[in-house]
Amino acid sequence: MIVAPSLFTSHTTSIDDFSGIDSKFAGILTRALEEQEISEQEAVVLFSAEGSALRSLIRVADELRRRAVGQIVTYVSVRNINFTNVCYTGCRFCAFARRLDDPGAQWLSLSEVADRAVEAWEAGATEVCMQGGLHPHMPPNHYRNLIIAIKEAVPDMHVHAFSPFEIWYGAQLADMTYVDFLTLLKEVGIGSLPGTAAEILDTNVRQQLTKNKLSSEEWVEIITTAHKLGIRTTSTIMYGHVDSPHHWAKHIKLIRDIQRDTEGFTEFVPLGFVHHNAPIYLDGDARPGPTIEENLRMHAVARIMLHGYIPNIQVSWVKMGPDVSQQCLMAGANDFGGTLMDETISRSAGAPHGQYMHTKEFQRLINEIGRIPAQRNTLYDLLDESTA
Repeated sequence: MIVAPSLFTSHTTSIDDFSGIDSKFAGILTRALEEQEISEQEAVVLFSAEGSALRSLIRVADELRRRAVGQIVTYVSVRNINFTNVCYTGCRFCAFARRLDDPGAQWLSLSEVADRAVEAWEAGATEVCMQGGLHPHMPPNHYRNLIIAIKEAVPDMHVHAFSPFEIWYGAQLADMTYVDFLTLLKEVGIGSLPGTAAEILDTNVRQQLTKNKLSSEEWVEIITTAHKLGIRTTSTIMYGHVDSPHHWAKHIKLIRDIQRDTEGFTEFVPLGFVHHNAPIYLDGDARPGPTIEENLRMHAVARIMLHGYIPNIQVSWVKMGPDVSQQCLMAGANDFGGTLMDETISRSAGAPHGQYMHTKEFQRLINEIGRIPAQRNTLYDLLDESTA
């Protein structure tokens, strides 16, 4: 079900018909259709789209999506394993973390992690996505041992694990350089890294969200180091809190610049801020996440800015719900994300959209918008090409 069908023009409307909208805005969209690179300043203009301009923005983003990846919408069967929620950092946007002696503090043993990976494999998952808090008593070799435990239990499982912040922490604990630590993880079987912990790659915004977390420069260094070692990563943005469109444009441009140099990103994933239980919102210092229109603009502008660099734009159905996710798939996105199984971070923040989606539900939602569903693996190889 589409929430705001009025934003989606009919097929009879020409892609390059920009009558009735501002000439500057129309000129940027024309350049986008000519597959010219859109600047950071031009992206800020696109983020201002309302009414007919927003409809035109969506139409152009959807056309670039069609050129890049066709009519297929992909999804992946994955289980999330959050091996600990204990974290010393104190990020103000996070409702997942617990202190060491808090009720509900959790630490999964290596055998429990391995058992969850086995359960996931038996349920058809091809990936485990493993992240956790920065536990103050983390053993120095724990990140390595987590990967070994999974690979020994399920040798063919793709391990998509550890944000750049966790890589920073693990390298500190092991007294190793990023190169040496990432090389160690690669040797024991890590498949790829989630490009989370990015939030907004802007110093002022990050200082408001958390003063103890990885700097933008450190995030970039760890991501580019992984890419140079042949470890692919995702890329993300978390928006709708204390940020604004110029922060979004700057962030996406930085992602594009990295991809131009390394070609190591598999996808870009916009993550709308879930406010309900977030301390920064409860303290009155942040707004309640993005609007539907901001979600549409984010996915559309990301497609336009990253066209020719990152082919895959993913929707977060946990953050936005199925209906808005469908809309964003009609506004430049092409991937529905994962089945997730046991997602806890968004649910801790108050996301109302559940922790698991069956592959058949993905297929139904994709078919409903007239696209072709196809299951993929973590690195975007199609697994069921008969559906494509």
